[in-house]
Amino acid sequence: MKLLPLVTFALVFAATAPVFASADLAQKKNCLACHQVDKKLVGPAYKDVAAKYAGDKEAANRLAQKIMKGGSGVWGPVPMPANPQVSEAEAKQLAAWVLTLK
Repeated sequence: MKLLPLVTFALVFAATAPVFASADLAQKKNCLACHQVDKKLVGPAYKDVAAKYAGDKEAANRLAQKIMKGGSGVWGPVPMPANPQVSEAEAKQLAAWVLTLK
């Protein structure tokens, strides 16, 4: 009976840890200086990005490349700068996280 709270905590943590890790990574890599989860700042809201690419099987790879290399023209005239401080693995983690937001 004493194990039930511990098992419950472990299951909840395991299910939510990647979400927290990605939000923390977005903060650490300074993504939140231009983006927010639910509203446009300089760049689009992450929820808007997720909605635009919903169902696109290649979206995670394309977004990861855009995170690292930058881009322009998709969300208006303000270009997204390259982020050389973000590794490919981190960019993939961030892209996957953004695509889970609703």
